[in-house]
Amino acid sequence: MLTYDSAGFRLDGRPLRILSGAVHHFRTRPEQWPARLAAVRAMGLNTVETYVAWNLHEPAPGRYERTAELGAFLDEAARQGLWAIVRPGPYICAEWDNGGLPGWLTARVGRRARTSDPEYLAAVDAFLDELMPGVVARQVDRGGNVLMVQVENEYGSFGSDTGYLRHLADGLLRRGVTVPLFTSDGPEDHMLTGGTLPGVLATVNFGSAPEDGFAALRRHRPEDPPFCMEFWNGWFDHWGRPHHTRDAQDAADTLRRILAAGASVNLYMAHGGTNFGTGAGANHADPPFNSTAWTHSPYQPVTTSYDYDAPLDERGAPTAKYALFREVLADFAAAHPDEARFLDGRAPALPELPPVLEAPAVALTESAALPFGPAVHAPVPPRFEELGLEHGLVRYTARVPAGRPDLPLTVEGLRDRAVLRVDGVRVADLERGVARPELAVPGGVAVELLAESLGRVNYGPLVGETKGVDGVRHERQYLHGWQAEPLRLDPLPAADFGPEPADGTGDAARLVRGVLDLTDTGDAFLAVPGGVRGYLWVNGFLLGRYDARGPQTTLYCPQPLLRPGRNELTLLELGDAHPCKIELRPTPTLG
Repeated sequence: MLTYDSAGFRLDGRPLRILSGAVHHFRTRPEQWPARLAAVRAMGLNTVETYVAWNLHEPAPGRYERTAELGAFLDEAARQGLWAIVRPGPYICAEWDNGGLPGWLTARVGRRARTSDPEYLAAVDAFLDELMPGVVARQVDRGGNVLMVQVENEYGSFGSDTGYLRHLADGLLRRGVTVPLFTSDGPEDHMLTGGTLPGVLATVNFGSAPEDGFAALRRHRPEDPPFCMEFWNGWFDHWGRPHHTRDAQDAADTLRRILAAGASVNLYMAHGGTNFGTGAGANHADPPFNSTAWTHSPYQPVTTSYDYDAPLDERGAPTAKYALFREVLADFAAAHPDEARFLDGRAPALPELPPVLEAPAVALTESAALPFGPAVHAPVPPRFEELGLEHGLVRYTARVPAGRPDLPLTVEGLRDRAVLRVDGVRVADLERGVARPELAVPGGVAVELLAESLGRVNYGPLVGETKGVDGVRHERQYLHGWQAEPLRLDPLPAADFGPEPADGTGDAARLVRGVLDLTDTGDAFLAVPGGVRGYLWVNGFLLGRYDARGPQTTLYCPQPLLRPGRNELTLLELGDAHPCKIELRPTPTLG
């Protein structure tokens, strides 16, 4: 049984320093878990932490998918000699779409999400009923490896509904959780008052100044042991912004100070992985108080790569930061052998990784029209959620009434990008938060918007936003009478492919594909030279989004997605470009 007091943790009566690293099971392929977890242990960590992304497991109300994955991940961690920390949400942030909350739910409850609203809580309870039995069965006091379970996530950065937090904590206890519950928040007074609960362990999150962070925690919770639940040793990236890195020596020095303070720690991240599919979230910056304009859009979608400048890079290879962290942890273990113990006594070993493939460029020789779903007719443009679509594309079409002069056309509430066509001619690419020159159109023309969703905001007051457009005006008059055709992109939609025109002509918004023949498999880094923005699939699996703005210009393709023989690479380019090939690069380019 894990117990604690102000001095630290004890497991079955013996001291234990929790030395944890975050590895999100949904950001790596299951076939890669053994190698990633072995590398975590070889670094000197004795615990692994993972979030649970609700929206992956309940893509539609009452339809549960992939719920066994968490248990399989925890079992693999146990095989690798690691204890585990589970953070089931329901909200996780994590730079993940909508902070892990299902879009169908937040579209319904709106601002009532993350409160004690009965409709929201009913959905949360149903999900936890489905998820938690597998966690409960794997607790340390039942012979498993789960040490702790989190209540919500950084709630002090969002709200003050203590009844909501109490409902979650009581519900976890009622479902059989007997290991310690905990909360995690920033080390600020308003966060630690808003996000904690009496009788529930409080932890703090920070990237530097550990002495200040633990002092803030001690002011509020002198009876709790110091624990940094998220030591931000790197950071994540946004499209069109610089790639983030952190000096490895600086991060290692901070880790050493955390341990010197007598604290337990969870490296966020030990291994970041990849935002496969449409999983990447987004942030939305509030303007400075005295600001009148933005240099960039305040909407900031997260990149497909979640490399995070972590000790283990996106494909699981150790970095300079890994080597320095390993030294810090080895020094700590030598000085505190009674605390820095593992689930078992095996000697850790760093695993070998598969090779990185080198191959000629893959020519895109076939193409297909986009296979939109059945049309829905409505007075105003239906939002994605009203069409049963979490992410993808919607083609909206309407006609401007005849008999009127050229007047300005305004698209309201675009989330997040759209190609605007008038009478079939591409006239503008629109982007959320970016001003466009005024466009005037006459009466009688057909207006088409090919709208694309990017990540839902995962942190702050805009969590729970909807996708699509709010409306389109011709001068001040709204256009009514819309047709909406949805297209889900994950998994790859079925389409009728034929030969690609030799001159590369035709609508850029189409599926194109080529074949990669392999004798042996390995990891790959794929690039789309000449591409502007779009999506890339490998054998029907959506790797994620690409965007020429960077900072990321290659997509990581894990070895398990490739096979000897024929491999199909499929591309959807949404910019005004016609890429004709996909390249395999020897190294990643993250900016």
